[in-house]
Amino acid sequence: MNNMNNMNKKKILIIEDQQSIAELERDYLEIEGFEVEIKTKGQEGLCEALEHNYDLILLDLMLPDMDGFDLCKRIRKEKDIPLLIISAKGEDIDKIRGLGLGADDYISKPFSPSELVARVKAHLSRYERLTGQAGGTSKEIHIKDLVINQTARQVYLRGNKITLTTKEFDILNFLASNPNMVFSKETLYDRVWGDESYGDIATIAVHIKKIRDKIEKDPQNPEYIETLWGSGYRFNA
Repeated sequence: MNNMNNMNKKKILIIEDQQSIAELERDYLEIEGFEVEIKTKGQEGLCEALEHNYDLILLDLMLPDMDGFDLCKRIRKEKDIPLLIISAKGEDIDKIRGLGLGADDYISKPFSPSELVARVKAHLSRYERLTGQAGGTSKEIHIKDLVINQTARQVYLRGNKITLTTKEFDILNFLASNPNMVFSKETLYDRVWGDESYGDIATIAVHIKKIRDKIEKDPQNPEYIETLWGSGYRFNA
């Protein structure tokens, strides 16, 4: 099957307490050539995610033994792979909170299985493009005390490594690659999410806040990422 060859048996972990939903997700993903593991409890899912190598994780928020948001946060601290939340909690505040904790996407139940597969493929494809820059000389951006290694996708502040989520790195890298230029939320969302534009541009503000908390001496008076009210954001070089 071509799909199986193209995906090289990518491994996906599903953390979902509703067995019927988990099996539906698994069946559609396996048809497309993915290798899928299911865990129905949060603690089991956390151990599986941290102890084994997966290419993508699908996470339900409403688990019987563990808060899904806490689980998302703990996985993201250790893993930089695509993490997609699938939940019946479809309120905007839940979406913003989930994305703010490091999730790459938020899919509300009920969902279309074909849309789920499309999003999984889109995130895997983008992740491969972003991390598959093997070989050659490392490309780095040096601005003040900040070093962004674009090849290794690593960020250092005054020599100390800063841990960023996939989207946080993408936003910071894009802004730093275009210093002193103003970009609206809409433009940033389009450039960073691209074909994955299923969500809400309000998440840009959430991600910017997270980045500032990690790289700015005073996040309330940012030195690097400046807000121009009514216009957007600018990276000061």
